[in-house]
Amino acid sequence: MNTDYLKTLLAVSRHGSMAAAARRLGLTHGAVAQQIRVLEKELGTVLVARAGRTVHMTENAARLLESVEQVLEQVERLHYLARSSQTVGQLRLGAGHTALNTTVPSILEQLVRRHPGISVDIHPGHSAQFYPSIENGDLDAAIALEAPYPLPKSLAWHLLREEPHVLAVAPHHAGRDPHTLLATQPFIRYTRSDWGGRHADDYLRRVGIRPRERFELNAIESIAVMVSRDLGVAILPMSTSGVISRLNIVALPLPAPCEPRRFGLIWSRGSSRISVIQAFLAIAVAEYRELGAPHSALGAER
Repeated sequence: MNTDYLKTLLAVSRHGSMAAAARRLGLTHGAVAQQIRVLEKELGTVLVARAGRTVHMTENAARLLESVEQVLEQVERLHYLARSSQTVGQLRLGAGHTALNTTVPSILEQLVRRHPGISVDIHPGHSAQFYPSIENGDLDAAIALEAPYPLPKSLAWHLLREEPHVLAVAPHHAGRDPHTLLATQPFIRYTRSDWGGRHADDYLRRVGIRPRERFELNAIESIAVMVSRDLGVAILPMSTSGVISRLNIVALPLPAPCEPRRFGLIWSRGSSRISVIQAFLAIAVAEYRELGAPHSALGAER
């Protein structure tokens, strides 16, 4: 169906006659009449009733006009998108609470400033939930921890930051041996079943320490508060939230190597919103770079 003919039908309705519509559209009266006849044949119904020099829309035409306007608006939007260099569209983004309370607002501020045509639908959650959601098409992208398993080729992952693990202790433990503290003080564990907690669990097994566990939970900020109240010691990442420095907790370097916490942006390579994802990624890389470059090369895609 020729959308120009739909514009002609709309013009006839708005201006009350084929002659007036022809003048508005820069067409002859005969061309307008011919386009209306073609539309009527395609749709199988009479659209314009003629009475001498005047015309009026039939009931069938009146029912169609609202949809015709919507179709023409969408066609005009397509033309605009094709001509425009702006990135537009919706991004369904997953992010954890730490990212949402620290870097994500700054990223979004830059995003809407540079790309006002982008809207973002934010889904809070945990990394383990985000990967299947992106594979299923429920999310477009997510800031997530690196998966502890090889990714399918359909997914891409771009490193944003690495965070070293430290032993977080109350100030009066400053200067003491970290392994001695782990062996003697109550231990607050970052949930071992969580992707973020597995690094601490691996470290303790590797150095042969079985700590006296007091609490186990999946919340870095809450663990840090407990450490600040001297309820125990904890192996924590130097999070972007700055919670360790903010609470005046002492961060003791771990004596043995410990895998850092890595997180980045995950998305589907075949996404129809790849331009929006790339716009978000470019700003996210710059924002995390300002927080301090990761220990390994920034931007490695996996």
